[in-house]
Amino acid sequence: MSASGVVVITGANRGIGLELARHYAREGGDVIGVCRQSSDELAEIASEVIDGVDVTSDAGIEKLKSALAGKKIRLLINNAGLLQDEQLGSIDFDSIRKQMEINAYAPLRVAEALVPQIEEGGKIANITSRMGSIADNDSGGRYGYRASKAALNAFGKSLAVDLKPKGIAVAQLHPGYVKTRMVNFGGMITPEESARGLADRIANLNLDNTGSFWHSNGDELPW
Repeated sequence: MSASGVVVITGANRGIGLELARHYAREGGDVIGVCRQSSDELAEIASEVIDGVDVTSDAGIEKLKSALAGKKIRLLINNAGLLQDEQLGSIDFDSIRKQMEINAYAPLRVAEALVPQIEEGGKIANITSRMGSIADNDSGGRYGYRASKAALNAFGKSLAVDLKPKGIAVAQLHPGYVKTRMVNFGGMITPEESARGLADRIANLNLDNTGSFWHSNGDELPW
């Protein structure tokens, strides 16, 4: 896709979201970073920062819509996420609910709210995880994270079907095992490497492959 145009990124204040903001700013995009609390790094990169936004709440979504009123969006990246762990025998269902709210419901809330502002030919990229793949699960555990990302994949697929007639393409993208705070910096690739791969997948997203589930390295992932 063209680097020009408005790029809205949730969870843009650090990690993968921040590197995606850097990438699109370098490419000439009008980057709008959305987060609960901004960072100095994001403030230096973004054309605009909309902070204090809780994307799990009606009030947060209304604040986001109000701040973006009148803007036509070229690319929406739903990146905000939460990883917690649950073990069978001591499952914290409040933890699972929280991950569902942040990882699954919030991206759907944001997409539904902003679709009227996404231009024809625009795109939505949902940053999901291969841990949301049911076919790929051979290690168990992570009940809330797996379920929330599987739900996000299902939401993204439905969005792809519903938005294709409007000329909007949607992808579910796994960033890889990235060295971020979410995994105590124990990943295998850097946020910069992940962002480059994600941007390549977004560039190759179109109405023919809309609804697909991709690894940032280009591999198509099983549901």
